[in-house]
Amino acid sequence: MNSKRHTSGYRALGLAAVLLATLSLAVLSLMAATSMAVPVKLKRGQDRIDVTIGGRPFTTYYFLPDVAKPYLMPLQTASGIVISRPFPVGNYISEHDLADPGPNIEPHQRPLYFAHGDINGLDFWGELATEKYLKHHKKNLAAPVPHHAFGHMSLMKVEEVREGPESATVRARFSLEDESNHKIAEETQTYTFSGDDQTRTIDCEYIIYATAGPVVMGDTKEGTFGIRLSRELSEPHDHMLNSHGAQGEPAIWGKTADWVDYSGIVSGKPVGIVAFDSPKSFRHPTTWHARAYGLLAANPFGLREFTKDPNQDGSYTIQPGQSLTFQYRVVIYDGELTPSRIAHLYRHYATRH
Repeated sequence: MNSKRHTSGYRALGLAAVLLATLSLAVLSLMAATSMAVPVKLKRGQDRIDVTIGGRPFTTYYFLPDVAKPYLMPLQTASGIVISRPFPVGNYISEHDLADPGPNIEPHQRPLYFAHGDINGLDFWGELATEKYLKHHKKNLAAPVPHHAFGHMSLMKVEEVREGPESATVRARFSLEDESNHKIAEETQTYTFSGDDQTRTIDCEYIIYATAGPVVMGDTKEGTFGIRLSRELSEPHDHMLNSHGAQGEPAIWGKTADWVDYSGIVSGKPVGIVAFDSPKSFRHPTTWHARAYGLLAANPFGLREFTKDPNQDGSYTIQPGQSLTFQYRVVIYDGELTPSRIAHLYRHYATRH
């Protein structure tokens, strides 16, 4: 009898210990989640909006009238390490950056932006103003870089600038125009910024509206949701991983995936950035135009070029009066994130967006 009572007592104590440990873990998790949340502040300027998270500068949303497209610059970790490329600044690239730009200068690639290389035959991915730098970089080519028709985006209105206790949102509307400033479509860009003591998060939504006739999104690899990273994260130091466990450009470029992670060492510290494709986004899971030279881009249109199959056609026509929506999340982090942790973060995102 005593033995049975002792055994029952031990079981009761064990159960109580498990319950206590579970409760303690839940309380600690709640406390950690609460303590890590940091405020986000927005400062509106004439042609930009500065974003501060936890009292530290994070990025600026630029919509400069003389630059072909809006963009975010720079991208920083919670500890302040800049992981994005430092140029171009406006339409300018310094002699220093031109002297050693790294592989594939691609002067039109901004730290974070949304544009496509073939919209009604116009190139919104490239930029006319930065073509001179591309020609400078490729001056050893026998033939000059050919000119083609470029599009550009003009700010119509900043529709929302809203701060909350744990996030802040910016939404702006743009006119998509040809070289004669003729409108072919409209686009809204919405960014929601948040962060904690280890990460910075940007929720991105882009909607293209066919307000001036049909809008044809052409099949090209040059697009669409783009992030250009620092030289320190580029080859030969690049480390890319996608949601299927594939690693490196050959296994990731042109392939579908829920997410792609880019990580490495910047300023002597481990850092990384992962881009999530929302289940609600067009042609989810998207194909990725991710390059070892520091480009992390999602492109759901480049099927012919990605597959090298002339019978494929990734183009899509937005009918008049209709729209097309793209949604992504970007998480920038200090330290390292395991694939299982990234997968967990993605599941959390996917079930709530």
